[in-house]
Amino acid sequence: MRSNPLVAQRREDAAEEARAAAFALAERARVSSRTPPLGLEELRAQFRLLIDKVMGEAALFAPEAAALALKQAEGDVHEAVVILRGYRQVLRRGYTSEIIDTREMFVQRRISSAFREIPGGQVLGPTLDYSQRLLEGRLASETMETVDGFLREFLGTAPAGPERPVRTFGKVSDLLLAQGLLKPVEGDGDRRVQDLTREPALFPVPRSARLQALARAETGAIMALAYSGMRGQGGVHPTIGEVRVGLVEVSVTDSRGRRRSLGRIQVTECEAIAKMRAGRKNADVPYLSLGYGLCLGQNETKAICMGMLDRGLRDGVDTAPAVSAEFVIYHTEGAEAWGGLNSLQLPAHVDFAAELSLLREARRRRDGKREVAAEARRLALSDPPA
Repeated sequence: MRSNPLVAQRREDAAEEARAAAFALAERARVSSRTPPLGLEELRAQFRLLIDKVMGEAALFAPEAAALALKQAEGDVHEAVVILRGYRQVLRRGYTSEIIDTREMFVQRRISSAFREIPGGQVLGPTLDYSQRLLEGRLASETMETVDGFLREFLGTAPAGPERPVRTFGKVSDLLLAQGLLKPVEGDGDRRVQDLTREPALFPVPRSARLQALARAETGAIMALAYSGMRGQGGVHPTIGEVRVGLVEVSVTDSRGRRRSLGRIQVTECEAIAKMRAGRKNADVPYLSLGYGLCLGQNETKAICMGMLDRGLRDGVDTAPAVSAEFVIYHTEGAEAWGGLNSLQLPAHVDFAAELSLLREARRRRDGKREVAAEARRLALSDPPA
């Protein structure tokens, strides 16, 4: 039976009108309070950690675009990530950057739980780690006057004298490498460079693809897997050699072979030191091994979890979710998981009607068999014995 093109077009028009009306209702819900609209500058400045999380999961360093996506999504991080990934897909990729040297990072925060004293010292930097995690009632009545007062007080407590020169710091792991206690990662596994945004994941994937997947992964998802490893589910329970947050320079080589600097971006890096491991055959000396994490912005939780999962995935075993590359990569992809789960809200009338039809037919057959059996028992009871 051929469908009527006119009827199909009318249905499509009606569906489009319904979608437009639903979007208008959502927009009305966003602005119905008639409060002053949030500016992108305010979002970038006061929700910087949330902006960093959106950029990291979208794999695009674009703070203003991330703020716009977050505003459009009414604060729904998963929705904002999907929006920003869609924007990323329309951008032209003109160059591939050179390898970033984090030893040249302008450090804003740098801590180590492995050593009390490290070259250059611990740099606590901006963090909420040392707060009491109690509601700050003063923020409910915060004004520009209180903000300016805090800034004046903070600047007034800064030490006087000449400013210290900008310094970069070597890696804590270099200390262990120099003593032969830490096994270098070079030569450990597949060294191919693969871009999962352009090539499908064909297992076993190289380490570059695993790290890219973890850098784009949903922070809560990899945190759950890394924590499962800490609790003995096949993973590792490391010591943090170093976590550092800072600015790194991004450079490219132009068509004439000249090195061009594109500026600096903020990243978080973690080197997680795993416990002692047995040497290979004919080697009687154990060694420490390293797990690595690097992500956009300031997101120390993600970087630490990346380091833990990276170390576990390099063993090449599949005894638990946290050490199964296929499980980790497929089930920590937040945007894909969000899309798959929310697709359950889309119309599935035909499929569900087919399932109901099969169920009703099965029940009809069952009831028919029961009636036949009951009739047979009735006849057996009514017949006189021979």
